[in-house]
Order: sequence, then C-alpha cells, then structure tokens
Amino acid sequence: MKNLKLAAVTLGVILLGSQALAGGVGYINYQKVQNGYPLAQSAIKEIDAKALEIQQFMIDKEKQYKALSTPVQKQNFEETTSKELKAKEDALVKLRAQKEELIFNKIQTAAKQVLVEQKLDAIVDYRTIFVGGVDISDLVIQKLKSGQI
Repeated sequence: MKNLKLAAVTLGVILLGSQALAGGVGYINYQKVQNGYPLAQSAIKEIDAKALEIQQFMIDKEKQYKALSTPVQKQNFEETTSKELKAKEDALVKLRAQKEELIFNKIQTAAKQVLVEQKLDAIVDYRTIFVGGVDISDLVIQKLKSGQI
C-alpha cells in the first residue's frame, strides 16, 4: 500500500513537472510579420526608390548616348556610364543587405521575447508545421509596433 501511494505521488510529480516544462512550439509567418512591421515597409519603399533612381539614371544616359556623334565619344561614354551604373547597383545591393539584416534582427529579437513570454520551447517557420503549434505572428507584430524592440 505504501509503495502504491509512493508510486502515485511520484507519477503525479512527474506529470506536473513535465507539463510545466512543456511549453510547446510556436510558429511564425515571417512574410506576414514583415508586411505588418512599419520599419520593414519603409525599408522596402526606400529600396524601391533607389531602384527607380537607377532606372531613371539609365533612361537619362540613353538619351545622352543618342546625342553623341563619334564612335570614340560613344565608347568613352559607355565606359564611364558602366562604372557609374556598377557603383549605383553595388550601393543598392549593400543598402538592401543592411536593411534586410536590420529587419531580420529586430524580428528575431521580438520573436525571442515572445518565446520567453509565452513559455515556448521553440519557434519555427509556419511552413514546417503540419499540425499543431501556436501562431505567434500577430504577437511579434504587436511587439514590434509597441516600440519595445
């Protein structure tokens, strides 16, 4: 009888302990979070504006090219324009990488805070979840919008 009571108490402690430790798995729709995050939206607009500047640059250079008369002028113009275009494209790639890293780090920080607050074991991408889990996308958006990050 004593052994039975001891086994029941031990089983109860094990079950309660395992429930306290099991927080579950959260999942996040990164695209949804990015679309709902104002800083990410402003970064996208800034990158798009730089891309449009490059397109306008090429249109302007094309008009200038057509106005040139000699092959030597055209060749020199092509060389300088190519260098300028390469510099502008490199700057755009660098800007895009910086903004993506900034946004990713902020979203990751917010997700880590939600992980702790919700007592989750892990957070994965929503596309890897077949059944179950907790969608934390809206919680992360709220955290980002609150300015706590």
